[in-house]
Amino acid sequence: KMGNAESSAYRNHLSRFLPEEQLDIDGVFDTLSGSSGSAGAKNGKATKKTVTLAALQARQSIIPAIFWMEPLPQQMTVRLYNGMKSIDLTGKSAGLSEQIAKEQFVIFMSNLLKGNADEKITIIMRMISKAEGPVKGKQIQEFTEDLITSVVHVLNYRKELKGWNLENTRDSASGVKALASQLLSELKLADGTKPVGPQLMEKDFDQSAIEDWVYRVPQISIFLSSVIRQGLHVLHSLPDQTKDILNLVPSCKGIKGRGLVSLFDIPSIIYINSHLPAELQHKWQLLFSSRLHGESFSQLCGHIVKKGPCVVILKDLDGYIFGGFASHSWEVKPQFQGDNRCFLFSVFPSLAVYTCTGYNDHYMYLNHGQQTMPNGLGMGGQHGYFGLWIDSDYGKGHSKAKPRCTTYNSPQLSAKEDFTLDAVEVWAVGDLPESTGAKGKKSILDVDPEAQAFLEMAGKSRQSEGLREPIEEEEEED
Repeated sequence: KMGNAESSAYRNHLSRFLPEEQLDIDGVFDTLSGSSGSAGAKNGKATKKTVTLAALQARQSIIPAIFWMEPLPQQMTVRLYNGMKSIDLTGKSAGLSEQIAKEQFVIFMSNLLKGNADEKITIIMRMISKAEGPVKGKQIQEFTEDLITSVVHVLNYRKELKGWNLENTRDSASGVKALASQLLSELKLADGTKPVGPQLMEKDFDQSAIEDWVYRVPQISIFLSSVIRQGLHVLHSLPDQTKDILNLVPSCKGIKGRGLVSLFDIPSIIYINSHLPAELQHKWQLLFSSRLHGESFSQLCGHIVKKGPCVVILKDLDGYIFGGFASHSWEVKPQFQGDNRCFLFSVFPSLAVYTCTGYNDHYMYLNHGQQTMPNGLGMGGQHGYFGLWIDSDYGKGHSKAKPRCTTYNSPQLSAKEDFTLDAVEVWAVGDLPESTGAKGKKSILDVDPEAQAFLEMAGKSRQSEGLREPIEEEEEED
């Protein structure tokens, strides 16, 4: 039935895939359509095999799995089906079949996995709403929440959370809403304005507004790709274009078996990690947690100094969660340190990243045991007026911004300007510096055994001994 034009369009879509990718797509389609072999793929000819919504929903029984848990939540399966169904092979949008033909399946995969924003947009519009025409902000919010929920779900299902899990992180539900709201804050109307709050929910957005949004917010395409590859188990093991997905979640070290629930949730880890320099996105390692290592400023310093770039996250007694990324190793000294890659962020009640303004270089500050300069850990702003400050008198902090922090343009991150600390975590990101192993842990007494022996003869014990962690603490964990 298809004319030559459609056949060549179909072949063009097919040609975007490598031979082994074509085999993979054929295999998934054949499984879904209840047949085997890939005869239908030869010469790009149309096949009579089709896929139904029921077949997509039954996908979990095809892949060996825990019977009660599906690779994708039902609402996302329905959205994928609506996206596939929207591909019009005949040139007449009326009366589209309820069954998905092979060509529709291939073009859907081609556009969403290999296409640009323009090629993705019609499918995404149908995934947001089955009806033609503009969509409301509320519908885009629901689609985005479903999408993020599905990413967390499928990564958990496929055991791709790399050491994180739903038990050692905050509940993802609030993180899903926060990340969806953050991504939606980039939606623009035709006149370039960005509506907010209830106004955003009721506004109509046409196809060009959604296309602009998908183009400027890369997470939408990355999340869709992850959901399709991992959810339908297609092209999931092939290296092409999976780099974005590869570092979607960093591997997690240092939390396993310690009974700790991180201040981060999975959506906020994904979002904050995407703002780190690319070479630091593959691994996070827990350096300090006030719940594990005690509420002490000297313990905090002892665990984070000279450990390379880190993410600091804290929670105040009002439940606000926020922090900062330090681009350099922390050092105890009375000067500002770091560079313009540093940023501040908020995780709860809203998720946001605040990057450098260029106004000053007050990126990072850490000082302890000095009488003339402030003692504590700070990021942004100035002495006595930091965007983020943890006082060396442990338990106190402030986040001052009237109306914004000069260094990062961040608002007040805590519930109250002067806050009481509930918990702190510090995560090293990327690979730990070489010297951290043995050398980083040594004191002058390690270097000079005579001094140590002399102290012991005098009956004095080493004060620093108990404060230092065993060197091999996290090394054995993969």
